[in-house]
Amino acid sequence: MDRILIKGGLLHTMQDEGEPVFTGDILVENGKIVEVAASIEAPGAKIINASGLHVLPGLIDAHSHIGLFDFNHDKSVDDANEMTDPVSAAMDARYGMNPKARELKVAYEHGITSMLFTPGSGDVFCGQPFVAKTYGDNIFDMTVKAPAAVKIALGGNPKNTFGDLKRLPMTRMGVAHVLWDTFRRAKKYLDNKNNGVEQDYDAHLEAILPALRGEIPCKIHCTQYDMLTAIEVAKAFGVKFSLEHAWGASDYLEEIVESGCDICYGPIATYRSPGERRKVDVEAVKMLDDRGVNVAIITDSPILSEESLYHHMGEAVREGLEPERVLRMVTINPARQLGLEQRLGNLAPGRDADIILVKGRLGLDTDAKVQLTMIDGSIVYQI
Repeated sequence: MDRILIKGGLLHTMQDEGEPVFTGDILVENGKIVEVAASIEAPGAKIINASGLHVLPGLIDAHSHIGLFDFNHDKSVDDANEMTDPVSAAMDARYGMNPKARELKVAYEHGITSMLFTPGSGDVFCGQPFVAKTYGDNIFDMTVKAPAAVKIALGGNPKNTFGDLKRLPMTRMGVAHVLWDTFRRAKKYLDNKNNGVEQDYDAHLEAILPALRGEIPCKIHCTQYDMLTAIEVAKAFGVKFSLEHAWGASDYLEEIVESGCDICYGPIATYRSPGERRKVDVEAVKMLDDRGVNVAIITDSPILSEESLYHHMGEAVREGLEPERVLRMVTINPARQLGLEQRLGNLAPGRDADIILVKGRLGLDTDAKVQLTMIDGSIVYQI
């Protein structure tokens, strides 16, 4: 693979908090960043002139259903929701993922180089999300981490799924019961396993064990007061977790801070409607960030389009968040949530060479546009 030297760009490394943007170079070799400095000499390297352009780590959307939902045909396709039982934790989203989904091209053309692809949210325990790059032909080759989380959903989605079937859980009480009961059974299953107690194999409980061991987080779809249920149960079983969508978070700031959870907020541009989307409190993004909560901004694509990530960033800026803080919410913050900060979300030696060159400032300039996208050291898009 060629050595590539990105020369003279305005570097946003997303390393230390408050680190200033500086003019510098990045040397890429064998798909990895090997050096970041004010000036680099690399004889024989292919030169990319980044003068006047902002150079960022590839953007990360930490909550997507691309390739699992397909709205491009007369009849929509849903391979994200098993919905035959409220506990479908063993479902591996990679096996429902179409790596040829056209939205992936839209994603990397807009600088989104990695995504967390998640099942759900029709069940309470929806399945196993995974992190993958947005460019490639084979989803298993594109995968960075699998499983990357346990996906859980509270509120209207599972309630309506099973309410239509007139079976548990058809109320929020029922959803909470399934959540508590399944975690209790998984904890007992884990204890038996650790103590050598013979028991029948249970694929769904097995899928929850990495979360109980602290190896991966739970990503919990919930809004408004369902966030309190999520916090209570997650604390009881000691699992790391993020609140997904989190509309209404401004009502529960102290509870969220005290819980130590992460937030995946969005989509911000969703319409306000009765029920779960009643309180789309964009200002919560700044409130949470000010209190030290690790916040990522998400699109929920293809529910909203991938390029709408820019709009969400701009809305957060409009609510008073510093533009550089917003950039962290689509780079290093989601990388840390997923335990991938040593590979993704920042510009440093040893990281994957997922790099974008942007004319203008994302989240601030309405005419900002990606000029080049590099994934694993290969240029996959260039104007």
